[in-house]
Amino acid sequence: MDLLIREEILNQAEITAEELILEIAVHLYDSGRFSMGQARNLAQLDQISFQKELAKRDIYIKYDVEDLHTDLSNLRKVRTKKAS
Repeated sequence: MDLLIREEILNQAEITAEELILEIAVHLYDSGRFSMGQARNLAQLDQISFQKELAKRDIYIKYDVEDLHTDLSNLRKVRTKKAS
């Protein structure tokens, strides 16, 4: 299903189509419905640009204990490979 929003609706909201898509992507990320990758793909932004958009809105990057353990595990693997 494609979503079509009439130009008059965008004009009434004083927003461009790109801005609306970004707002939707940010909301979906903040609400936990989209991952960072999914949201930035929807917004068609690279990682840093999307993170800057989050920062403008005082939305923090979601990073939990499981993410920390995954990162630590990956670092150990990299260190082991370098030591070999």
